[in-house]
Amino acid sequence: MSRRYGGSPAGTVISVIADLAALILILWIAFYLFDANTANNVVSWIHDAANWLSGWSHNLFSIDSDNWRTVVNYGLPALVYLFIGHAVAGGVRRA
Repeated sequence: MSRRYGGSPAGTVISVIADLAALILILWIAFYLFDANTANNVVSWIHDAANWLSGWSHNLFSIDSDNWRTVVNYGLPALVYLFIGHAVAGGVRRA
């Protein structure tokens, strides 16, 4: 794990948190697109966590298609978390 994320423990923690946030958002996109059962506890938890993580980006764009709206509303924050999280982790590693 340290080879993938670098040697700094703080940088590693930041990278892992960013990756987990993006994973949760991407899982919700997949669950939504494949019409997962929202009564399932795991699907419900992922949905709640994804809503919390992406709350700032909801309705940022007006998109008529439900599928595309979900991809944009949850995919954009996933990319932002990955980009910013890994940029911050890189800065911490260099410091």
